[in-house]
Amino acid sequence: MSEQQNTSGWKRFWEKGGWWRSLLVVVGYYVLWQLLSLALGPILTSVDASNEGLVVFLSYGVPVALGCVILVVFALTTGWLRELFGKQPIGGRWWMWIAVVVTVLFNVLHFAGIDYAKAGVGLVVAWVVSSLFVGFAEEFLTRGLVVNLMRKAGYREIVVALVSAALFAALHAGNLLSGQSPLATGFQLLYTFAFGICMYLALRVTGNLIWPILIHGTTDSATFLMVGNPAPGAISALASQGNIVVIFTGLILLIFIRGRVNAPTPVIANA
Repeated sequence: MSEQQNTSGWKRFWEKGGWWRSLLVVVGYYVLWQLLSLALGPILTSVDASNEGLVVFLSYGVPVALGCVILVVFALTTGWLRELFGKQPIGGRWWMWIAVVVTVLFNVLHFAGIDYAKAGVGLVVAWVVSSLFVGFAEEFLTRGLVVNLMRKAGYREIVVALVSAALFAALHAGNLLSGQSPLATGFQLLYTFAFGICMYLALRVTGNLIWPILIHGTTDSATFLMVGNPAPGAISALASQGNIVVIFTGLILLIFIRGRVNAPTPVIANA
C-alpha cells in the first residue's frame, strides 16, 4: 500500500492547498472565534468594569487563546505543526530586513511613549499577554497555515504574500459590525494589509514563524497601550506616525517579492 493510501482523506484534502482552502480555514477560524466571544459574554457582565486589566484579558485575550488551541489542534490533525515552525523552504533577501527594522523600531517607540503610571501594572500585563495570544493566532493562521496552503498549490511567492496579507486584513473587516466607522475600517484594512506584507517578509528573512508572532504581539500591545495612555513628549508623537510608515513600507517592498516553492509531488499509488 502506498504512502498516499495510508494518509487519511482529511490530510489529503488539505495537502492539495490552494487559495479557496486558505479562505476556508480563515472563515472557519473567524466564525469559531466569534462564537467563543459570544459564549464569554455572560462572564464579562459579572466582571467589575473598573478592573480594566481583567476586562481586557477576558474580552480580548481569552477568546483568542481558545482560538489558538483550535488552530494548533487543526495543525496536529494535518501533521503540519513541526512543518509550520520549521525552517522556511525559501530564504530571504537583505532588503527584507527593512520590514523587520521598521516594525520593531515603532514597537520600541510605542512602548517608550506609554505613560506607565497612568496605565498601571495590571492593564500593561493584560495587554501584553492578550496581544501575544493574538499575535500567535493571527500569524499562525495567515503566515503559517495560509502560506503553507498556498505554497502546497505551487503559487509564486508574490501571490502567497498577497493572499496571506489580504486574508489577514479581511479578518479586521468585522470591526464594522462593532460600530467602527467605514472610514476608520478602510484605513485599518489598508494598514493590516501592509503590515501583513511586512510580517510575510519577516517570516522569509528570519526563517521561522516565531518571529512574526512576537513582532505582531508586541505591535498590538504597544499600540493599544500608548493610544490609551500616551506619555507627553516627542516620543509618543513620533510613534503615532508608525501606521503611515508601515503602510508605505509594506506596499513598496511588495513589488520586490520574487520566488516560488515547488509544490509537493503527489505520491503515485503502487500498481
